[in-house]
Amino acid sequence: MQTFMSDGVRLAFIDEGAGEPILLIHGFASRVRTNWVEPGWVSFLTRNGFRVVAYDNRGHGESEKLYDRALYSAPLMAEDAHRLLDHLGIARADVMGYSMGARITAFLALAHPERVRSAIFGGLGGNMVRPMAGTGPIAHALEAGSIDEVVNPTARTFRAFAERTGSDLKALAACIRGSRDPISREMVARIACPVLVATGSEDVIGGPAAELAALIPGAEALEIPRRDHMLAVGDKVYKEGVLAFLRRRP
Repeated sequence: MQTFMSDGVRLAFIDEGAGEPILLIHGFASRVRTNWVEPGWVSFLTRNGFRVVAYDNRGHGESEKLYDRALYSAPLMAEDAHRLLDHLGIARADVMGYSMGARITAFLALAHPERVRSAIFGGLGGNMVRPMAGTGPIAHALEAGSIDEVVNPTARTFRAFAERTGSDLKALAACIRGSRDPISREMVARIACPVLVATGSEDVIGGPAAELAALIPGAEALEIPRRDHMLAVGDKVYKEGVLAFLRRRP
């Protein structure tokens, strides 16, 4: 992966393919490889004529690890995306975020609307505009000496996923304690670019796609059948739905 500096923080990224640029922002405890390469997104999009830019969020993957929760606010993390576009000289891009990445995408679209051609919110539907629940147990699970000490099922799932991705557990605990800035219904209603919301039909973490899409003027909803928050990422319905959206958006 290549690297660049975002206001003093070293971030790792990939830049592959040629064509119209799309920026991919991964979810919590994930990384470019896990969220976008292994599920086939990078090859799928480059094969269909897109230039794919994706980066490891601060505290994740090959990017710099930070342990101060104040350095993980979602608006601040959206500025990382903005600076990467600047670094690569990309004036405007389609942007797709998954889960935490969808929240970051929303803040990017609100702060820098001229840079976001379209926004795709994957893995985060109606719950985007609800207070984040369960962050305390997840943080405690990440800080536990062993996964065997974690009894909360959801928190245990996140701990297991973080271990599978080889993540820095201390950095992730700081991230989840500090990155949950609220987004109101009024805020998402101000998003002016074309929007697609895509969540699994069984995704209780992200919530229904249609619920969020109804709050954003002109937004479309895509329900990924029989998929939960983890399994929706690489689903064929998700990929084909995104490609169709990108081909018809203005």
